[in-house]
Amino acid sequence: QVQLVESGGGLVQAGGSLRLSCAASGRTFSRYAMGWFRQAPGKEREFVASISWSGGVTYYADYADSVKGRFTISRDNAKNTVYLQMNSLKPEDTAVYYCAADSSGIRRNWYWRSSYDYWGQGTQVTVSS
Repeated sequence: QVQLVESGGGLVQAGGSLRLSCAASGRTFSRYAMGWFRQAPGKEREFVASISWSGGVTYYADYADSVKGRFTISRDNAKNTVYLQMNSLKPEDTAVYYCAADSSGIRRNWYWRSSYDYWGQGTQVTVSS
């Protein structure tokens, strides 16, 4: 069983920055691919970014108002933690942000929610205009 706890959310003005953290329990964190998703009110949960076991491969969402170029996912396996650095925040980034873990140990399409078997409770990010 893996427990994920997000932190670092809050209220920030447009153009500001936040760094989210997700701490994972367990001794096999380095075997998990990790992802960040977000869910705005009235919308479905959507992919933000993912990172492979060693951190060597990262993917970012590529939809309208993309986070690519503004957000950076990283991990510290010694601390069992994955991060999401968010810069140049926009009001449309307002959402609950969730981290997720894929413990399968195989390469998957980490864009899809179904690729993950553990989820955190989420942390609220609110960007004011």
